[in-house]
Amino acid sequence: MTSFFKGALLLTIAAFAGECIEFLVNIVLARELGEEGLGLYMSILPTIMFVVVLASLELPISISKFVAEKEQLFHRSMLLHALRFAAVCTLIFVAVSVWVLPLIPVFDHYHPLVPWLFILLIPLIAFSSVARGYFMGAQKMSRIAFANFLRRAAQLVLLFFIFNMMSFAQDVAIFVALCTLVASELVVFGYLFFAFLLQMNLLKRRPRATLDGKKVRRTLLEVSVPTTGLRIFHAATFALKPFLIKEALVRAGMVEGLAMTQYGKLAGVAFSIGFFPAFIAHSLLIVLIPTVSEAYAKREFVRLRSLMRKVMLLTAGYGIPAVMVFYFFAEPLTSLFFENSPAVRYLQLLVPYFLFHFFAIPMQAFLIGIGLVKEAFVHALYSTVFSFGMMFVLGSMPSMQMDGVILGMNMGAVLLTLMHYVTICEKINVTLLLQQKR
Repeated sequence: MTSFFKGALLLTIAAFAGECIEFLVNIVLARELGEEGLGLYMSILPTIMFVVVLASLELPISISKFVAEKEQLFHRSMLLHALRFAAVCTLIFVAVSVWVLPLIPVFDHYHPLVPWLFILLIPLIAFSSVARGYFMGAQKMSRIAFANFLRRAAQLVLLFFIFNMMSFAQDVAIFVALCTLVASELVVFGYLFFAFLLQMNLLKRRPRATLDGKKVRRTLLEVSVPTTGLRIFHAATFALKPFLIKEALVRAGMVEGLAMTQYGKLAGVAFSIGFFPAFIAHSLLIVLIPTVSEAYAKREFVRLRSLMRKVMLLTAGYGIPAVMVFYFFAEPLTSLFFENSPAVRYLQLLVPYFLFHFFAIPMQAFLIGIGLVKEAFVHALYSTVFSFGMMFVLGSMPSMQMDGVILGMNMGAVLLTLMHYVTICEKINVTLLLQQKR
């Protein structure tokens, strides 16, 4: 338990610094790209996340589970098989992407070289995922923490330097902003993979055993496939969300250009502020997956119950004060991006959405750790279908518009969190008040 909280604290500190930098990155983007440009930039980010999910195949999670559950003498053999698997997947995904990405209509509004940036991301993400998974499973959280900080810091430095040296037309400016994003991933890849190779040489000098490649791939895929399916679903729905919201607002009587601008303020301003404390939840997720996997493999249910209580208390301890700050100080916070912005109201209305997501993120780690990835996917499916339906119906009403969209988002977040919570309580044999069942 001590190592868990040490790792979580280290990741939280690094993530806090990273989120502060991310906040500055979004401010720079808002000022350099303008309202419409920011809307276009934020609209393409979900597609980038979709490519990242496919390229990683959720290897960080499957490898971290394997490393946490198995003895060290098996680690090097498993990692070699994982590298070969990542190389094969990279070749396949690059070949498919070269053919498919230029045909996707969403790229019509962007610089013609943007699809090639996405293709460049694939090998960077695939191989850094193997390194990231090992460091997570081996509880070497300092590597993960620094890598997460380095990504944001590199992007901010590049954005600040380039936009202060030169000015661009809007389409080129968006392309340059996306280039800095890819370049930051290249920096992270260089750092993680170098550290990974040093660790592989160290493991080579220690006692080791050889594993069958087919068995390793099957073990990794048993976790990677359903987890990737979950992430693909999240990424696909995240990519669909801007267009669903825009269509709902247009049906409510809003001009299409204004609808895109409003989404830019929702995603670029309200989401940037509201998800700022989520670095704590994501830090918990990274540490929880190997910790819960190890405890569940050893059938340490007392430890799992104690961990669940502490995670819930910690989440409430930072989440509730955070959303209160968002609600009462929405105007000065949003004015850091744009003056007199409707994002003030968006941020206030989204308070339930942010709070319940702070709880849902570590709960998802629990579900993955105890082998309930399919249940996590089903929960995401039900809550998203319900949320999207309510967003479209309520957002299409002229009297509600964006208020209706946000209300639908809130409903989905509440439903997802409650389904996760009830399932975990059943699995670890506690009541809804987190007391052991008699």
